[in-house]
Amino acid sequence: MSFVAALLPVVVYIVVVYVLDSFALISVKRLLLLVLCGMAAALACFGLFQLTWTVLPESVSDFVDPVIEEAVKAIPLLILARRKKIAFFIDSVICGAAVGGGFSILENIFYLVLGDELGMGTVLFRGLEVALIHMGCSAIVAAALMFAVRLDGRRRAHLEIKRRDVWMAVFLLLAAPALHVAHNTFHFNPLMQFIAVFGSMAGLLVWTYQYDGDMIHRWLDKGLDKQVDLFRSIQEGNLSETKTGQFLLSVKDSFSPEMFFDVICYVKLNVELSIAAKSRFMLREAKLDLPLEEEQAKNILAQYEEYCVLEKRLGQSARITIAPVVKFYPADRKALDDLLAECAVWRKQ
Repeated sequence: MSFVAALLPVVVYIVVVYVLDSFALISVKRLLLLVLCGMAAALACFGLFQLTWTVLPESVSDFVDPVIEEAVKAIPLLILARRKKIAFFIDSVICGAAVGGGFSILENIFYLVLGDELGMGTVLFRGLEVALIHMGCSAIVAAALMFAVRLDGRRRAHLEIKRRDVWMAVFLLLAAPALHVAHNTFHFNPLMQFIAVFGSMAGLLVWTYQYDGDMIHRWLDKGLDKQVDLFRSIQEGNLSETKTGQFLLSVKDSFSPEMFFDVICYVKLNVELSIAAKSRFMLREAKLDLPLEEEQAKNILAQYEEYCVLEKRLGQSARITIAPVVKFYPADRKALDDLLAECAVWRKQ
């Protein structure tokens, strides 16, 4: 029964966080895989601590151990972020909570097996607190990595990077281990400590959510407006009316007429797919998740197939030349992947 009491808070927390994902951005399979990654991280840390505890005094370990734990838990989250699999705040919360939850499950089992005999209430309370600190800190780290990958995408595309966005990513990366160190180092009334940890985690995550919402609105408003203008200029044959169109005209002499025609078609399809993905995202955000019609879904899939064909035909050097125009940022890629997955349902029928 003690094992059930230790695991119950984590299971409930994962279920609650997953229910928040009304857009179904994270599959159950990936969620469970991340829980296993968290358990693997706990095993890795247990092995590392067998080494560090022999060379570091206990007073130093209280500061070092939480940093090691957060660094190891961040590895699967970094892989997901680099692969553009966590592009929105809710993604990072779910993925981070899953990894942290898996870690706390194994840590609680270690304490039950290797520690002193504890009462049911103590086991339940400790299990909840450990789950909270690990899931909260991992969620914060995942959000920081999400911001970092977004900023890296803008840097690669030579776009403006706001200094406050950089500081936000750095602050979150430092805040997670700092909270974990504070939790392990400063011990006072258990209930007050729990309230302090919960309040700090909740406040930081709410602030991050609001900040992410501001970034998403900037992405939707500015990006969508520019893409609509570019699409209109391509349709009307007036590329010089937009800065992106002017860039395409500036590199026109680098291509043969046939190749430049393919470039324009490639850019046009990129814009069309991006507009469709962002529009679909906005509908979901407004709780107007209307099903796609069969003809619309098949048209989007046909456009994407043509886009992939043109991408191969252009070759790497041509794609590098026009990369600033057709760059898919993490949020763009995530929105497009969700749209294609939705359209693929019709293909299976």
